[in-house]
Amino acid sequence: MVFLYSIALHLYGLLLQLVAPLVPKAAQWVEGRRGLLVRIQQALHAETAPIVWFHCASLGEFEQGRPVMEAYMARHPHHRLVLTFFSPSGYEIRKNWSGADYVFYLPLDTAENARLFLAAVKPRLAVFVKYEFWYHFLTELERRQVPTICVSAIFRPEQSFFRPWGGFFRRTLGRFTHIFTQNASSVELLRAVGLTRASVAGDTRFDTVVRTASVPPKPLPLIEAFTDDWSPVFIIGSSWPEDLPALTPLFRQYADHLRFVVAPHEINETNLRLVEEALPGKVVRFSRAHLATVAEARLLLIDNVGMLSQLYRFGHFAYVGGAFGKGLHNTLEAAAFGLPLFFGPTYHKFQEAQDLVDLGCAFPIKTADELLTAFGPLYHREEARLAVQDISLDYVHDHSGATGKIMSWLERDVVQP
Repeated sequence: MVFLYSIALHLYGLLLQLVAPLVPKAAQWVEGRRGLLVRIQQALHAETAPIVWFHCASLGEFEQGRPVMEAYMARHPHHRLVLTFFSPSGYEIRKNWSGADYVFYLPLDTAENARLFLAAVKPRLAVFVKYEFWYHFLTELERRQVPTICVSAIFRPEQSFFRPWGGFFRRTLGRFTHIFTQNASSVELLRAVGLTRASVAGDTRFDTVVRTASVPPKPLPLIEAFTDDWSPVFIIGSSWPEDLPALTPLFRQYADHLRFVVAPHEINETNLRLVEEALPGKVVRFSRAHLATVAEARLLLIDNVGMLSQLYRFGHFAYVGGAFGKGLHNTLEAAAFGLPLFFGPTYHKFQEAQDLVDLGCAFPIKTADELLTAFGPLYHREEARLAVQDISLDYVHDHSGATGKIMSWLERDVVQP
């Protein structure tokens, strides 16, 4: 099975090289790994401080791991943090993050790459965020007796680990020193297949969004100017083209009553124009807006990356994209401000989304008519919106604290000051 795994990864790397000339993200993935191990060795060859290594698949996992990284470095300021990403969408956005001392792509998971990487980094602790269970890296970490944990993990019965033929994948998980899960059902699944070094800590993203909602906001004069009237504000976060057929009738029906702020998931000319076509003549792009004129538009189109978590504080309602495609994006950023949430039908793999639906704070929809039907009562009845706000805020605050649990375990069992 190890042989088949290794062959599959080599084929994956070869495929990305073949499509790189046609696919920008594949090109970034390939180019970012060109000469990577040499660069890592050169960067770290003179480092003498203790090193902790955090690995994240992409940007979402980075935000999930961020509170643990920041808490760890606050307690161990003399240590160095090495942060790796698998995906360009994480690395390219966070490669200059000031919280890490070194940021790299993760080399492809081969036995040789794992050996060379860990020989260069020499971590005293390794932390994998949510998933990314790389066999050779985990095997080499175990061989070197490096404490290795996974945080904010979540498991489902249909995954390979829990199938009769999943022995290889179970052995991979077994190399973790400890796995911190988001919920109790994940711990039960692990223990049912003999993986007992696991416990419930919760989802560290709750800690991130609680802090984001509580700290003084950064000045955003254009957003303030756009939302500074009596119109309620509807924030659309991480939208995809597939979300627009459901959103467009809402834009047009409520254009004179609401202000819309739309932050597409991918910023490119095609996606921006699709949003502009949804509400012709009433859209202004953030990069082209001016304080004196921005209030004349009804939809502000965010054509940059990194603002979304700060935008929800201006909202009264929110729609989170992705659930008409591969999967729902981050709903907790909006829930932390108590906004009634709307999203498409593909959300069941996300525990927090399911919880918010069950609590009556989020409303999954399949069509434009369903969105209008769900939105109407909350728009016309302020007391209904405020009730959702209270329940949502209680839910987010009640589920925070995962970072503290993880840090307590680390300080007790692994890392000495």
